Amino acid sequence: MLIPLTRYKQWANERLFGALALVPEEDLARKQPIVFGSLLRTLNHVRAMDLVWKAHLEGRPHGFTTRNPETSPPFAELRASQSEVDAWYVQYAEGLSPAAAAEVVTFEFIGGGKGSLSRAEMLLHAVNHGTYHRGNVAAMLYQIGRNPPTTDLPVYLREVRTAQAA
Repeated sequence: MLIPLTRYKQWANERLFGALALVPEEDLARKQPIVFGSLLRTLNHVRAMDLVWKAHLEGRPHGFTTRNPETSPPFAELRASQSEVDAWYVQYAEGLSPAAAAEVVTFEFIGGGKGSLSRAEMLLHAVNHGTYHRGNVAAMLYQIGRNPPTTDLPVYLREVRTAQAA
């Protein structure tokens, strides 16, 4: 189930970033009443945490000291980086054996303290985390008079199944 979930994450982010490309950058950076401060910084948080979990899966330091970086790269750069990390997650899931998926990895949380999750649990968290924050982004889009794209899992599965049947 990890492969379809990482592919779903990639698909949903592609749809979201495609829709956001039509929004002026000043609207993406406009202050919003959310912990991350803006739509763009919310997207940057998701990407940053994807990079943190990627580093944990690779067994290397991630270099982040906060879950909420004060600045964000411009939209185009953020979009390219998110696309790259999404492709990495798909490729990682495709190459993960059942034994490796069950392997428990110990890591340090950014806020302090040790954590331990299986590789499968880390992948599931990355997918769920992105889904959660796509909901935040959708709410912010509504607040600026824009409709977010539909990124629900059943819509993705319908599209995949329709493409496979063709």
